[in-house]
Amino acid sequence: MGTNSQSTATVDTEDDAPAPALLGDNPALGIVSVKGLKENWQKWSDQHQEYQKHNPFSHDARPSAVVPQRGQDDYGRPLGGSMTEQRGKDAHSRISIEVQELCEVIRNIGEPRDCDGEGTSCDGKSVRVEFGKLFEHYVNISNKLVGILLRARKQRLLDFEGEMLWQGKDEHVVITLFE
Repeated sequence: MGTNSQSTATVDTEDDAPAPALLGDNPALGIVSVKGLKENWQKWSDQHQEYQKHNPFSHDARPSAVVPQRGQDDYGRPLGGSMTEQRGKDAHSRISIEVQELCEVIRNIGEPRDCDGEGTSCDGKSVRVEFGKLFEHYVNISNKLVGILLRARKQRLLDFEGEMLWQGKDEHVVITLFE
């Protein structure tokens, strides 16, 4: 039995590919020099090799690849200034906006009450709403209600019983928004 080794090639989009080197100053001619193509390819290759030196998931084991260890501040985080870091920041801001919108909807449709001694960590007033009522109102705004509720609970903005809320089953579970 032999092994079948296949190589996978990635296709660069027009945005990723370097511009071909043209002969002369007139791009309308469309004649591409082999030397220009070779220079562009070499430039891309050098950039990719430099990137792979810092990629901890690269199969190229180089001593210059610094892999953060557990307990360090940058462990489990993308490289600073990378597109991954920017996408994470954008997602965090969108989720924060959705959590604030959810809290506003709860304030609008819920019933304000003083916190009573039911074991909740509430200082002052709260707004309560049943999950079924919230689901009916919020479904027009977003289809991610339960995920946003879990995120808001993690931020200690609200509380409800149980680990998860299910439509139909948990319609009478009271969600308490802390003011």
